[in-house]
Amino acid sequence: MHTMMSKEQNGVFPAVCSLDCPDQCGLLLHKEEGKIVKIEGDPNHPVTQGAICNKVRNMAARMYDEKRLQYPMKRVGPKGEGSHFERITWEEAITTITSRWKQLIAEKGPESILPYSFYGNMGRIGTEGMDRRFFNRMGASRLLYAICEAAGSEGYKYTMGGSFGTDPEDTVHAKLIIMWGINAVSTNMHQVMLAEKARKNGAQIIVIDAHKNQTGRWADWFIPILPGTDAALALGIMHILFAENKVDEDFLHQYTKGHEALEEHVKQYDPSVVSSITGVPVADIYRLARLYGDTAPSFIRIGNGIQHHDNGGMCVRTIACLPALTGQWLHQGGGAIKGNGGYLEHNIPALQRPDLREGNARQINMNLLGSALLELDPPIHSLYVYNSNPALVAPHANKVRKGLEREDVFTVVHDLFLTETAKYADIVLPATSSFENTDFYRSYWHQYVHLQLPVIAPYMESKANVDVFRLLAAGMGYEEEALQDSDEALIRQALDHPGNPALANITYETLLEKQFLKAEAKPLFPGELKTPSGKIELYSEEMERKGFPPLPTYTPLVDEGDLPFLFIPAPNHNFLNSTFAHNEKHRRMEKTPKLHMNEADAASLGLVSGDYARIWNDRGECELLVAAGTDVLPGVVVSQGLWADVPGKKALVNSLTPDRVADMGGGATFFSGRVRIEKSKSTEPLGG
Repeated sequence: MHTMMSKEQNGVFPAVCSLDCPDQCGLLLHKEEGKIVKIEGDPNHPVTQGAICNKVRNMAARMYDEKRLQYPMKRVGPKGEGSHFERITWEEAITTITSRWKQLIAEKGPESILPYSFYGNMGRIGTEGMDRRFFNRMGASRLLYAICEAAGSEGYKYTMGGSFGTDPEDTVHAKLIIMWGINAVSTNMHQVMLAEKARKNGAQIIVIDAHKNQTGRWADWFIPILPGTDAALALGIMHILFAENKVDEDFLHQYTKGHEALEEHVKQYDPSVVSSITGVPVADIYRLARLYGDTAPSFIRIGNGIQHHDNGGMCVRTIACLPALTGQWLHQGGGAIKGNGGYLEHNIPALQRPDLREGNARQINMNLLGSALLELDPPIHSLYVYNSNPALVAPHANKVRKGLEREDVFTVVHDLFLTETAKYADIVLPATSSFENTDFYRSYWHQYVHLQLPVIAPYMESKANVDVFRLLAAGMGYEEEALQDSDEALIRQALDHPGNPALANITYETLLEKQFLKAEAKPLFPGELKTPSGKIELYSEEMERKGFPPLPTYTPLVDEGDLPFLFIPAPNHNFLNSTFAHNEKHRRMEKTPKLHMNEADAASLGLVSGDYARIWNDRGECELLVAAGTDVLPGVVVSQGLWADVPGKKALVNSLTPDRVADMGGGATFFSGRVRIEKSKSTEPLGG
């Protein structure tokens, strides 16, 4: 029955949400006459329990959108305009691409070709399976996938040994929940649902953030903080915990390394110093630290936002040390979550097949795409983009677009829509949606693995990533069996992972039967972590060897000169990065891009809510609708959402963001850019 779902015209079929979101919801798809007419949550999913967000609830409108790509096309007009494309066959598309690549490899070498992708769809064989095999076999330049959680993951790993945290299902038992740098109402709604259950049982909810967004308004106590100073606040909490003997000595001795050195180190972070750095009043620092020290279980949800700073890796590493000080890991529901992907790690070498690559090609940080296209030597001469829209999502966007304009960069884009990036393509290929594909999914927050089988037939002439790479491999004359493996074979190889016993119960067969299964992970404690010492490393010799401070430390953001405002382009409620930004319904729900600023700053510039402001630096400029109030501290401005290009409008927030890399992992620094602001002459709404 499962493999025939796409053939059945009517019924209700299991599915999983493919969006790059921690919640990874179980879904039920309702079909009538071969089309999906309704998407609802699966009430039997233990974590998501039938609740879903607006984004996936409206996914059918995206799948049947009249603007969806229907067939392959080639460009016949100037790059970037998007209106000059002609229909071609798949055969012509594959022949055109592979002929150009063969010529480039012969003349310039395989490193002249760069794949660019991310997690526009979280299916594992489609995002890091046949594609990686293909480009490994080719010997193409390698992409460093660092745009999202690279800095924080590395920082957390130094402390905890990998992406291992509290089981979200246990957080209902917490008595204190700190949402730190995460707009969970918009980006992790089921953690909010679990927190609500905890609140009914007496838990207090604190939100620490640079912007009083929907999550800040939902909290029992919202603590506004200056962006990029979160490590200082965490160190101030540690100062008080040690000074007032609110630490768990037994836990520190048994399960941590370096607590004596840490105790001495944090003496310099007294509350008055920390207050001057963070903007958090001294009394609030004491109140927060004492609440944390006196409450168990205490749970910290570490958000994505804080790692998008120059100091993002160290910031996450520092916050990750807090649960150790009060022994929260031994309390059910206590501890922290940055991510939980470590529990679900599949057999990555078996799926990606790095052994197919001869030599060790150069690696290019995806955050530096603009520089890579304009400055790299030897140059990139071909770009293959899938599961991503770098013209909208990459930092320093004007530089990226200038690079995409190069006539001598043969660009192929495989997507569902003619995105901002696709308008620069030479060849555009139509992509299937996740509900048309076979793939497996693993959450990076809860501990479930899902199987997705096709529920509907491929839309028009669209093809899945895996299918296209098999065609490209044949076109290139690559004969390795690994490049011909079926979807099922890829999934089986990925799940066969003796190195991760937590996956022992999860096989292709068991997923066929159940659709989703929980990894059988052991509790972190008592036990050994995957750090060098096997303990929580408050002091890290590994960091010391790499030139980092071995103890958690606050480092200020990079100085961008005398620009008066720190600019935070945060997510909004109805888009997911650039996904849904082009959909009229979602744009209407989100209304228009706004600039949230402190009312005192607005007044000093002669601005009031409803005015338009020009925001600029030497990277670019935007014009946004002002929302003045007290939701941000003075000196901070926030916009929400990556808005699709609208002719004549300037809402490309990534034209303002730096392409510097963070302290760890090559991570992005979207939130560490600075801007000037003045009143704009514009009076028209920018939502399109």
